[in-house]
Formats: sequence, structure tokens, C-alpha cells
Amino acid sequence: MMPEASTAEMSAPAPDHVSRVDQVGVEERVARFRTRSIKKSSKVHALKLVLSQIDLTTLEGQDTPGKVRQLCQKAKHLHDTLPDIPHVAAVCVYPMMVGVAKKALTDSGIHIASVATAFPSGMATTEAKLEEIKLAVEEGADEIDMVISRGKFLQGEYQAVFDEIALCKEACGDAHLKVILETGELGTLDRVRHASDLAMHAGADFIKTSTGKIQPAATMPVTLVMLQAIRDYYYKTDRMVGMKPAGGISKAKLAIQYLVMLRETLGEAWMTPEWFRFGASSLANDVLMQLKKQETGVYQSGDYFSKD
Repeated sequence: MMPEASTAEMSAPAPDHVSRVDQVGVEERVARFRTRSIKKSSKVHALKLVLSQIDLTTLEGQDTPGKVRQLCQKAKHLHDTLPDIPHVAAVCVYPMMVGVAKKALTDSGIHIASVATAFPSGMATTEAKLEEIKLAVEEGADEIDMVISRGKFLQGEYQAVFDEIALCKEACGDAHLKVILETGELGTLDRVRHASDLAMHAGADFIKTSTGKIQPAATMPVTLVMLQAIRDYYYKTDRMVGMKPAGGISKAKLAIQYLVMLRETLGEAWMTPEWFRFGASSLANDVLMQLKKQETGVYQSGDYFSKD
């Protein structure tokens, strides 16, 4: 499990105290990451690492206990014919489904993550958000994925956003807090950097790009800016914070490019499920197809993989 965050600082960092983003430099660096490729045994290792870092997710209004149990079964048995396949890092569900997932994942080693704080809009009172977190934790959630109040952030109410994150962190108790910035609504990379710094100073254990409910969701430029914020925060505080790109990462090739970017920005220490996650529902199937291709030389039909 990830170590606990230190006590949050008392005030939010102001925009003029946050490093400015060199957008051209970010785009040039990302373009180089997109040209990278790895082969053979290194590729198999990377594919298995990707699997171990996935938060297998179902966050739909039509979710039922049966659907959640099916997802948990998939999380435990991704592909029983492939050798040495790791299980995913977590299953992510709504608070009302945490109890179902808890029972289905008993003794599996797979964490239970729950979105909270009026996901995906964040449009609720702070009191309502804290109650939702407490419900999810009482039901058995190991991790809470909260959304920030983007309206307040964009209006410049940085202290209010900061204070709410700090209160949510406290409400989590022993559960870990992933703070979703919803970067597609923030508009600029400078705002992404500011929101990242604010969330980490408020006590976030992870920062996360997106809910996956709006476009654009995770992108490599946004993720690089967030990784750089984590690096700089670590240099200043000696506290590691995790990263979770979510939404839009459905292909193994792209996921591996994210891992290359992670390694070159933060180093080997972050190359584990404790410090890096993919928020995804369909990525696992493509990774499994690639692993089967590495083993047999041919792609297995998609009919052999569950759609959920």
C-alpha cells in the first residue's frame, strides 16, 4: 500500500507561485515519446506491468450488482491460459457498488476504488461529498477517486478547492485519495500545473487526469505536465505522489508510451501499481491480445475476451 500523505499545508499555492509551462517544449518532448518502441522480452515485461497498473472500471448509470461481480471475476481471471499474468491493481465502482465488489474480491489482493464527491460533475455541497466518501470507506473502499470543483477553480477560488481536498483526505481515513482534475475542462497546461500543485499540497496521494466522461480525457501532454509537477513536488518535499491518467487509453502501444514517459520523467521508483495507474475499461483486452500474440505469433479473436 502507498504510504500516508503528510499533513496538508494550510494554504493553496497561488498561480504566480507555480511554475509556468513551456507548451512548445512539452509538445516536442511528447512527440519524441510517441516514436519509442520496445521489442520481444522487454515488450512482454511492459505489457504485464501495464496490466498490473490498471484500475478496471465500470461507472455507468446502468451498473448492477451482477455487472460488478462479472467485472470482479474478470479482474481476478484476466486470461487463465496465459502464463504469469498479474491481476489488475483495482476495480473502480460507484459507492453503492463497493460492498458488492468487496465481497467478490475477498482475498484477491485487488484493491477497491470508489469514485465519490458527486462524480463526475462535483456539483454538491462539501458536506454531501464528505458523507459520500465516508459511505464508500465504510463499505470497504481502499481508495477514493474524488473530483475537484472545477467551477470554483476556474473562478479563482483556489483556497476553497484546496480546503475541500484537505477535508476529503481527512474523511478517507486509511483509504488513499486520488484527486481528479478533469483536465479537459481546465483549458490550459498552466492551469493543469496549478491544479496539480494545489491538489498535492492539500494532501492528495495521487493526482488523476480525468473522469473519462468528457473529451478530451487523458492526453500525453497533460500527463507529462502532471508528472513534472509530481517530480518538482517530490524534490521540494521528499513525498512521493502517484499519477493516474484516465480515459482514452485503450491500446497497449499507447500505454507503453505512457510508461516510457513515466520512467524518463520520474524514474524507476514510480514504475509500480503503488505509484502509477491507468483508469481504463477496454485497455486490458488489448494488452491481453498483445501478450497472446507474443506467445503464439498470432492475434486471438476478440470473441475470447469479455467486453466488460
